[in-house]
Amino acid sequence: MLLQRIANRGIRLGTLLERAASRHPSNVLILDHDLDAAPQLGRRATIAEVADAVDDLASRLWAAGVRPGGRVVIYKSDAFDITLLACSAARIGAVPVLLSPQLDGATAAELVRRTERPFLVTDRSKLDEELPEGIFGITERVLLTAGVHEQATALADLAGVRRIPPVTMPVDHPTLITHTSGTTGTPKLAVHTGRSLQARYRPQAAAVLPVLPGRETIALHVSFVHSRLFTALAISLLRGFPILVLRESDPKHVGDLFAQLRPGVLEAHPNSFMEWEELAEDPRGPLANVKLFSSTFDAIHPRTVRTLLGATRRRGALFGQLYGQSEVGPAVVRAFSRRRGEDDDGRCVGIPFPGMTDVRVVSRDGNPVSPDNPGYIEVRSDGRIVTYLGEQERYDSQVSDGGWWRMGDVGYRTKWGCVHLLDREVDLIEGFGSTLAAEDTLFGKLEELTEVIVIPGPDGRATPIVCTKDDKPLDAIRWQRAAAGLSAMADPVHMRLEELPQTATSKIKRLELVRLIAARTAPLA
Repeated sequence: MLLQRIANRGIRLGTLLERAASRHPSNVLILDHDLDAAPQLGRRATIAEVADAVDDLASRLWAAGVRPGGRVVIYKSDAFDITLLACSAARIGAVPVLLSPQLDGATAAELVRRTERPFLVTDRSKLDEELPEGIFGITERVLLTAGVHEQATALADLAGVRRIPPVTMPVDHPTLITHTSGTTGTPKLAVHTGRSLQARYRPQAAAVLPVLPGRETIALHVSFVHSRLFTALAISLLRGFPILVLRESDPKHVGDLFAQLRPGVLEAHPNSFMEWEELAEDPRGPLANVKLFSSTFDAIHPRTVRTLLGATRRRGALFGQLYGQSEVGPAVVRAFSRRRGEDDDGRCVGIPFPGMTDVRVVSRDGNPVSPDNPGYIEVRSDGRIVTYLGEQERYDSQVSDGGWWRMGDVGYRTKWGCVHLLDREVDLIEGFGSTLAAEDTLFGKLEELTEVIVIPGPDGRATPIVCTKDDKPLDAIRWQRAAAGLSAMADPVHMRLEELPQTATSKIKRLELVRLIAARTAPLA
């Protein structure tokens, strides 16, 4: 942790764009969508223009009554202006609270209530279609990025207000609040400080420096409400890398952009990379110039890694995998090259960052931790959040003596120190082995699969949920051959990919999927 602490002045979100513009004013931001809150930027703008938009929005928030230390919930239609509004709130010393556009209105309202009468930045669409009528009674003021409402204030009506100089808050003051993935219930509100976010930035910046010595175009497809986006932006902006920010993940759309812009770095969710496997066959070579693929949110299937690395023509191309969590940031790292073997273990997620993070695996039952008896994975890092807003006891229950944070995953470490992630604690199927390893095996042997999730079925047996390319039926004989070496499973359940419940970062909500399958198979009363 020492290297996370030395001269840690905080990430300073409010002036991030301004500092980047002072170094590289002509650097560019490219978008694949329009912005409600800053339509003047269009789909291509210099970083100086983006910094000016953040300054302008910050001044409008001030004019609306937002003050240092106040909370600003941002829950609006999906777009990069969510990120710009967060930087704008931080610029005047307020604390942005980011809620995924994918959250239903009732859940969003509950999180607003937990935030204790914040300002709410939203749009007419969310007011009409998602949020309950009582939202005005639990907020200080509602501000709209698009549309009008008699009980709300349109940010557009505040254009031209006097610019406000940036407000500097203490390094340990909350600077950002995000929510957890919600894979195991109602999301928790994670409180980050300037110091904790900077502590997350450092290992990531250190990891990419030797890989990217020169200027590269960065393509980002990361949830606009996730803390990872802010550290990724800081790394790219402060080095003057052109940035392409994607809202859409559709392979045809992405392929058109990549074929034109030739990015050197791709940062995306694992499920997005799975979607983009088909780009490896695109004759235009949209992935040909990629030097680094980067995935932060979950372990990724070996098949996907092999396919994407096989599509680039860059020498020394790498696939970087960071294992971590919303609450602690990146904890371990592993890089894959084209030399990766067919039998490499996809469950090996990497080793800790020297001098920055540490990992241990604690026995669940008093017996030694091993592949057959995985233990609880715990992490220590200065990048850890400082609390769950309004749920201090819940936060404290996950921190043990010495600052170790329980990740909610089980696994083991090899004699070389590599962390192997086998399952989420809540997803363990006793007697089956690692569901994630089984999924890796099936995904690697059946190229027609676009997703496979092994969950406990209504009868307790391991039940594979499968999605296929073009939703074509799964060949029973091929399935039996692929599954022959695995523990016994029920027959696969075929679903369309869009039917699977997902989080803001495209993770499958496994517990919700268990309930969905149980409801499908329940007998009629």
